[in-house]
Amino acid sequence: MPPPPHHFLFSLLLISAAASSSAAVAGLPEFREAPAFRNGRECPQATSGPTRRPGSGGAGDDGTTIHIAMTLDTTYLRGSVAGVFSVLQHASCPENIVFHFVAASRRRPDLRRTVASTFPYLTFRLYHFNADLVRGKITYSIRRALDQPLNYARMYLADLLPTSVRRIIYFDSDLIVVDDVAKLWSIDLRDRVLGAPEYCHANFTAYFTPRFWSSPAHAAALRGRRPCYFNTGVMVIDLWRWREGRYTERLEGWMRIQKRERIYELGSLPPFLLVFAGEVEGVDHRWNQHGLGGDNVRGQCRNLHPGPVSLLHWSGKGKPWLRLDSQRPCPLDSLWQPYDLLRHPSLFSDS
Repeated sequence: MPPPPHHFLFSLLLISAAASSSAAVAGLPEFREAPAFRNGRECPQATSGPTRRPGSGGAGDDGTTIHIAMTLDTTYLRGSVAGVFSVLQHASCPENIVFHFVAASRRRPDLRRTVASTFPYLTFRLYHFNADLVRGKITYSIRRALDQPLNYARMYLADLLPTSVRRIIYFDSDLIVVDDVAKLWSIDLRDRVLGAPEYCHANFTAYFTPRFWSSPAHAAALRGRRPCYFNTGVMVIDLWRWREGRYTERLEGWMRIQKRERIYELGSLPPFLLVFAGEVEGVDHRWNQHGLGGDNVRGQCRNLHPGPVSLLHWSGKGKPWLRLDSQRPCPLDSLWQPYDLLRHPSLFSDS
């Protein structure tokens, strides 16, 4: 058979280029397709059937499924993709993981297509977060990124996700997992609502304003509680207990007080401290090596905390993809780079 004419081959190349750059046309970053990650023989069989097809997001809590929640937006999409990739690459049973993505953007269809094309074998669901739920309750903090409504979506997971999902792991979009997430999933929360790595030598006076401490009613909220700080970028949450205890309403209550009286300065963390500090089930620190983005003003380079590492978290101002693109990376940014699936323009021919 004679080879096809040159104009036919050229047309095929144009079609291929148009298809591969569809996300770029939509104004979103373009990513390489992640490989398929398959379960080993030792993995329990997750729920089968139509609710488990890729992209559909099986919602049930069948005892074999690991549920992970993350937010999606155009600004942090590159970080979210790297985070998902890292979870799947290190999971012992990746096909048993369901991702629950929360997005407030009107570009949810574009975000869905990007996730589905980057991870064709991923089981996920995408939920709409109504930013009006918190927009009137947010006060300005020390960094604008902390004031975005989607930063508060973690407070509403119990309302957004199906009631059949009992437990969820919440991950921020600026982290990578370098261990089997099943180890984090399997922690015993005992009678707690929330589990997270704790740091129990916190100085709570640094988190709240003098106006907070001058109010006996406000200060009483922390009286007798262990001074334990925790980072809300990595949390294991019992959604059933959360609903029973009406914890979303408790957090909103402190946000309303903040709106009237300015009792803290730092985003969504202080309400979590007021509600949960000292009452969190402690998780090994290896599951949130946080602060790698530096502080919230300068974002200077930081080192890892002493001890083993299962999760690296670039909380703080500096994000690894921005520092890598500017060719001014911090040393630890090289650990994030292998999980970056961004299709760089210079690598357009890479399929």
